[in-house]
Amino acid sequence: MSGFADYPGDQVRAKVRHPIIDSDAHIIECEFVLNDYVREIGGAELMERSRQRGRKGPAFSDNATKGLWWGAPSGRNTSDRAMAMLPKYFRSQMDRAGLDFAHMLTTNGIGGLYIPDAELRQVRCRALNTMYADMFKDVGDRIRPVAVIPTYTPEEAIRELDHAVLELGHKAVMIGTEIRVPHPDVAAAAPELAAHAQKVTSIAMDSPHDYDPFWRRCVELGVAPLCHTSAHGARTRNSPTNYVFNHLGSFASGSEYFCRSLFLGGVTNRFPTLKFGFLECGAGWALTLLNDIVEHWEKRNVRYLQSSLDPDKLDIALMAELFEQFGDARHTAERFLQNPHHGLARPGRPELFDEFGAAGMTEVRDLRRLFCDNFYFGCEADDRMLSVAFNRRLNPVGATLKAMFGSDIGHWDVMDARSILSEAYNLIQAELITEEDFKALTFDNCAEMMLSMNPAYFDGTVIQDAAHAFLRERTPAAA
Repeated sequence: MSGFADYPGDQVRAKVRHPIIDSDAHIIECEFVLNDYVREIGGAELMERSRQRGRKGPAFSDNATKGLWWGAPSGRNTSDRAMAMLPKYFRSQMDRAGLDFAHMLTTNGIGGLYIPDAELRQVRCRALNTMYADMFKDVGDRIRPVAVIPTYTPEEAIRELDHAVLELGHKAVMIGTEIRVPHPDVAAAAPELAAHAQKVTSIAMDSPHDYDPFWRRCVELGVAPLCHTSAHGARTRNSPTNYVFNHLGSFASGSEYFCRSLFLGGVTNRFPTLKFGFLECGAGWALTLLNDIVEHWEKRNVRYLQSSLDPDKLDIALMAELFEQFGDARHTAERFLQNPHHGLARPGRPELFDEFGAAGMTEVRDLRRLFCDNFYFGCEADDRMLSVAFNRRLNPVGATLKAMFGSDIGHWDVMDARSILSEAYNLIQAELITEEDFKALTFDNCAEMMLSMNPAYFDGTVIQDAAHAFLRERTPAAA
């Protein structure tokens, strides 16, 4: 689809009878302003460390992953860059873009959540959150900044979450989804090479820490953790010469890793009311993952393992008989009997036998409450594959996946901020989604994610009445 739409967003907005929520526009932070906040919070020495980090920029050497270059609007789209930098200007352009309400996600903090220097990571996140609270204080009726929460330990995560929500007044948060540190074996054997070997661990599964107190605190404070995780730089996305090669599928891959971790790590089982948003990643991968879970469940659930895959239940006599009848000079019954398992199966039973146990899955239909009900997927306007989210025939539990419209305004892939909404509306004209699907994409799903955690989430905004009506419609008993 063309990046330029047939008509501006305000014409699309005039066609529909519901508000439009942007789940993922972006702030382009002024580094000179951010460093003011870093100095005020962490002091001059830490500000200098922050400045030095900011000067490094993307890596272009032959031995490094090629990073982002020419990544923000310029030239004829200079005003789009200003929208991402100046909240009052963004608000002034929202009607032309057809947007009623917008969430503004970090740019700086996407990588900043994974700064190895613990002190700098935490201070920069605190500085970002403080700066956002100041920047957006006069436009809260239509724009909401999203605080960034570092998560290398549950303690730092809870500390910043409490400060962001209780002290700064933030209602939306984006979290770090993994711990990225130098690989300890490399660091021990060759410290000078430690920076070139990374170990990545999800905070939702196989983590060195227990993050349940953090998930519990999210529930208590009424916030839905959003993630914006990229796999850029991972083993299969680390070209030193081609950024596009590294970027393709990077957010889908990063989100898929965290989503798998949340499900199999049992987070949605232990915290059934907690909602998670995966941004700028699309929904196609999520439908693939959902179906892949079903295929693995059918062959790896406890009952099937015990009845059909237990090595101790192998009928050795039958196997020897069949080798005798159908083998050849090399495939003989005698040789088979010397090693009946022939290296393809471990006879021992692993300590973790039921690998779906933590997830709480006992039958396929459990996936509706453990997966479909808890996860929301940010989709860009020109993503034709978002249509699969609404295809119940492809979904193994007959549900729809909760796709959300995210503009990505402020970044290179938006060719015209004021007509991006019509790119999504073009999916109706292409008969890929229906009007009802479009409403779910641009209003219902994002509203549901936030309101299910905090019924007052949109109070004081221009869509307060629509949000309350939506809440009454979904929870009539509470009306």
